[in-house]
Amino acid sequence: MNKKDLEFPDRRRSELENTIGELLDRAHLVLASQERLRSLLRANQAVVEDLELEQVLRHIAEAAVTLVDAQYGALGVIDREGRLEQFIHVGMPAALAEEIGHLPEGHGILGAVIESAHPIRLDDLGGDPRSVGFPAHHPPMGTFLGVPIRVHGEIYGNLYLTNRAGGSFTDEDEELVLALASTAAIAIDNARRFEESLRLQRLSSALAEITAALLSPDAGEVFGVLAERVASLVEADLVCIVVPDPLTGRYLVDTARGMGAGSLEGSEVSGDNAVISQAMESGGAVASDGPTGALSTDPQFAVGSTVAVPLVVAGTPAGALYVTRDANGSRFSPEDLSTLAEFAAQAGLALALAQARTDRQRLDLIEERARIARDLHDNVIQRLFGTGLGLQALAAKIPAHAATIAAQVGEIDAAIADFRTAIFTLQTSDPGSVRHRVLDVANEITPRLASSPRITFAGPVDLLVTGELADDVVAVVRESLSNVARHARATATEVSLSVSSSHITIVVDDDGIGMPARPSRTSGTANLATRARTHGGACNIEPRSTGGTRVRWHVPLESAQAAE
Repeated sequence: MNKKDLEFPDRRRSELENTIGELLDRAHLVLASQERLRSLLRANQAVVEDLELEQVLRHIAEAAVTLVDAQYGALGVIDREGRLEQFIHVGMPAALAEEIGHLPEGHGILGAVIESAHPIRLDDLGGDPRSVGFPAHHPPMGTFLGVPIRVHGEIYGNLYLTNRAGGSFTDEDEELVLALASTAAIAIDNARRFEESLRLQRLSSALAEITAALLSPDAGEVFGVLAERVASLVEADLVCIVVPDPLTGRYLVDTARGMGAGSLEGSEVSGDNAVISQAMESGGAVASDGPTGALSTDPQFAVGSTVAVPLVVAGTPAGALYVTRDANGSRFSPEDLSTLAEFAAQAGLALALAQARTDRQRLDLIEERARIARDLHDNVIQRLFGTGLGLQALAAKIPAHAATIAAQVGEIDAAIADFRTAIFTLQTSDPGSVRHRVLDVANEITPRLASSPRITFAGPVDLLVTGELADDVVAVVRESLSNVARHARATATEVSLSVSSSHITIVVDDDGIGMPARPSRTSGTANLATRARTHGGACNIEPRSTGGTRVRWHVPLESAQAAE
């Protein structure tokens, strides 16, 4: 057989070459499809290999970019109101993202993907009429593919991909990303369940700790423990427990933990705080965004997302659990609200227990006062009276010393008068008297002091100090002792309330560290001065020669009575 016998006719050779070329093209397509399927499998594996939600979301965005060979990608998480609450971007350098500034809010094409809930594929992102343009420093973007992620039938978020390396995004790209989105939905659901189990575990541990604190016989800062656990569980910047003032009815911050807590404890809640008022009136949790939830008008307490939950005692709201994040924080989720409801129930129990202990302490105090009054009358006064009679008899026998002895008898009579005044104060059943109110304030603040304050009265306090003047006197004692508890670090405190025919004087001494050169907050001391000026008096705060601080509040009695 020669060479000529092996030659094919030109037409048949052309058909064979075409057939072989088609087979090769199909083989390349099969290989390419297999490679893309392998890429999809690798992407699926990357998506499901983590359980932390934040990492899962980033893996999804990175896997989508790699799968379709896009330059930039992002995953936007949608809140319950259809807005972007989280935006995780891939492919853009961190420095460039900082220059661009604020992350997208879900307008333009991103908003169109959210609204349509279906994939959107574009050849020119900027040329679409729904586009709102790019901010300064934003890199150019042309081709675009947006695909929703559904979790249990609801849109959880969207995948956004731009600038495909091979040109426009294809039908196959869209199918691959849709397949990835299905796997991503399962991974997101697993991550959310895992986070929920961790949250419930932390909640159970925290509630057990609080229950143990409540059952402890010497339960102290239960509110403090509760506020700290709330702050850690819901990632709050500030947690406060707000209770009404028993005298004025205004809301006071009993306990605070977090941002600016030191300057908030003991302060009055701003009257503009609608969140706490609504929670107390409705008996349910109230959430808000913006300044309506701020505890104070001070700019340092500007807040973002805020929640107030009432503390219910015997079926009646008796306070509120107040939780907030700063303006840069995210909004509180339904899971956070559920956690706060659990803690509000525990806080209500703590408040009821604190009230029961206060009532018990008041009963113990009444019993102790009655015992002391009996002892003073039956023993001390009778012995002093007998001593005075003996001295008078001695003066009759020794005329030369009669004057001196008479002076000592006068001192004994004065002491007996003071004892009788004390007995009257101890035995009186009027809880609205100034003496009782001042003693109640001292008992209320004593747990926050190193030792019980020494309280002394002089003059007809209950007779002359009434009405608004009595309210101001009690408020001055409360503010002064609260300042000692918060700032002085004192080991001993004395309160003197004296009333003469012309003036009322309150002196509060402590042996603490003294007043700072530049106080961080002066609203409390300013209130003392304002109350004094209202009655034509003055308030002086000065260091003591022996260390510590003296507060002297002095008001003319005639001016106060005229104002009444």
